[in-house]
Amino acid sequence: MSTLLYIADAADKAAGTLFGLGAFGLAIALVLGLFWLWMLIDAFTNASLEPAMKVVWAAVIFFLPFLGALAYFFMGRKRGAA
Repeated sequence: MSTLLYIADAADKAAGTLFGLGAFGLAIALVLGLFWLWMLIDAFTNASLEPAMKVVWAAVIFFLPFLGALAYFFMGRKRGAA
């Protein structure tokens, strides 16, 4: 009988760990999704880009979700003059 309780306890701990990892993964996915959406909207509304470049950057961000958004963040966005 104690073996069954041990197995049940181990399964309960494993489920808690997996739930915690799932919640963490969901939070990361939410942050990355919001970053992707922010970069996509910024590409369309960026006044310093020509219309053709807006479409190119939007396509890059859309078809390469995280890598495209990261590339646009570092290379496509215009920073203010320092």
